[in-house]
Amino acid sequence: MAAPTANEKKRKKVSSNSSSYIPDDISFMILSKLPVKSLKRFSCVRKSWSLLFENHDFFKMFRNNLISKSHAIYDDACQILTQFDKPSWNVYLLSGDNFENKVKLDFPPSSFRISKFRPFSVVGSAINGILCISHKHNEAALWNPATEEIKIIPPGFAEFNSDLTTFITRHGFGYDPITHDYKVIQHVDYYHSGIDKYPMVNPFWEIYSLQSNSWRKINFDIPSSVWLSNKCVYINGVCHWWGLSNKLVSFNLCNEMCFITPSFLEDSPDDFDVVNLNVLNGCVAIITSRRDSTSYQISILGELGFKESWIKLFDVERLSCNIYPIGIGKKGNVFFQTKDNEITCLELTTGLVEELDLKGDRFNCQVVVYNRNLHPIREIRD
Repeated sequence: MAAPTANEKKRKKVSSNSSSYIPDDISFMILSKLPVKSLKRFSCVRKSWSLLFENHDFFKMFRNNLISKSHAIYDDACQILTQFDKPSWNVYLLSGDNFENKVKLDFPPSSFRISKFRPFSVVGSAINGILCISHKHNEAALWNPATEEIKIIPPGFAEFNSDLTTFITRHGFGYDPITHDYKVIQHVDYYHSGIDKYPMVNPFWEIYSLQSNSWRKINFDIPSSVWLSNKCVYINGVCHWWGLSNKLVSFNLCNEMCFITPSFLEDSPDDFDVVNLNVLNGCVAIITSRRDSTSYQISILGELGFKESWIKLFDVERLSCNIYPIGIGKKGNVFFQTKDNEITCLELTTGLVEELDLKGDRFNCQVVVYNRNLHPIREIRD
């Protein structure tokens, strides 16, 4: 058999190179479906891939895929809205393409000793059909709205006496997939009736376990947050909250390790009057707005611990119909309150605003994604 000529070798080399080349439009289509963390790893493969988010076509494709992709947490999901409409609190189940189905739930449950006129909040996210409801610094409970079952969480190690003001701030409710246990993490702090902090009692962290139905203290120096609704979320075994220093704090319920992620808010913290932590299709998301701005920015986090992995996805015009964000629902729907306390919903993919014919106080409304579950609380596993 004759040896290949020089021209044949050249043609073979060109053919080989051609077969390994992937056009940008095809590679962009594939890459746009990857999570941010994976995209960062691929940035060293090609020079053009290191600047993907500066490419308008790729960015638009990536953003649309993130919003429209099917996610397991949204299968058969609806939204739960907690709403304060003077003089009482209400809880609604919202479903339907235009939220035309509004079912008012029986709240508070009869066994939960909380007046319907006293403020409460949902701690973090709804998990496997379970909500952690909390009355500020006092009683908390796990609640399954589908079965109306409620599990009162016993008191922790906090001390109460006339010389102290005790602050209990619940920072997260989550599920430990290793031990199949539901947990609540909270911070306890004390202040003297005067100006100075009470010197005899130190603040501490504690974790509640549903399996043992008990609390235990943990000796960690973890940045705390403030008691405000929509300041903590849960994703895949990790509770996240917005720290006082404008950093994202992430606490892993399995190994009890803490991660701190710096944010762009640190550079000019006083410039922002809106900071709202949420979950957008399985990603940690934050809605922000500067005091002098006429728009909201919606950003997602690509990788824990890296400030540069925050990616701004949307710039939403700040109108009278969306004064303050109260949560993100399924399919990228962002819920707002208007200046007249009306509750509206903005669909990110179309920009359309839907009015829900409901009102609520700005600081006392929340929206969380909810999946119905008919099992007893102790038997529900991920």
